[in-house]
Amino acid sequence: MYCTYLKREADALTRAPYPGAMGERVLKEISKEAWQLWLAKQTMLINENRLSPLDPKAKQYLLEQMSAFLFGDGGDRVAGFVAEESRHERNGNQESSE
Repeated sequence: MYCTYLKREADALTRAPYPGAMGERVLKEISKEAWQLWLAKQTMLINENRLSPLDPKAKQYLLEQMSAFLFGDGGDRVAGFVAEESRHERNGNQESSE
């Protein structure tokens, strides 16, 4: 299947990972790999913002962030998080400047 997030062919999910229309959209457009990336980001958002998945406001926020992450602008940044690639680039630049 073509993954909208990865912008390439990838393994499809076998079932909707979320209820309702959003879950159906994710099933049709998002790969297993991209879903795992979202789950990692969701975990960081929950931890960083000390969210309770049982709180209706937190649930709504996470739904909005899921949509933004998978289909939009990427959503909110997690404070203090540096992507692995950025760490390597930064370390490479430091080594070359010494």
